[in-house]
Amino acid sequence: MDHNTIEKEIFIDAPVQDVWKWVSVPAWWAGEQGPDHVTIDGNRAVAECKYGRFPVLIETTNAPSSIVCRWASSYPGEEPKKGNSTIVEFNLEPENGGTQLKVTESGFAHLDAPESEQIRFFEENSEGWKIMLNVIKDRSQ
Repeated sequence: MDHNTIEKEIFIDAPVQDVWKWVSVPAWWAGEQGPDHVTIDGNRAVAECKYGRFPVLIETTNAPSSIVCRWASSYPGEEPKKGNSTIVEFNLEPENGGTQLKVTESGFAHLDAPESEQIRFFEENSEGWKIMLNVIKDRSQ
């Protein structure tokens, strides 16, 4: 079983710029409907939700088509670093008057955790992305 990379896509009936204004907010995906509070300081954001406090590092931004972040989703409160974090990439493409949004989260197989935990983290986030892509779709339309 490949438990390293999650890929999810959704079509949003809204222009890329409208989707970008939500996707480009750091850590918008933390929590069930998004974070309760986000503090932003340069390329670092901290999202707070019922699951804990999640620092997120923005690695690259290419507005309005992509943003890449690093976070330690399975280690609430810890700063993202090698061994505890995954990379989240959002790519936006114009399509039929709307936007095709793709999220890729990778690095689960490289977490400093037993394989059973890596698989659990992968499965939890895979389900989470299904939910959060619908949240961003609702916000953007």
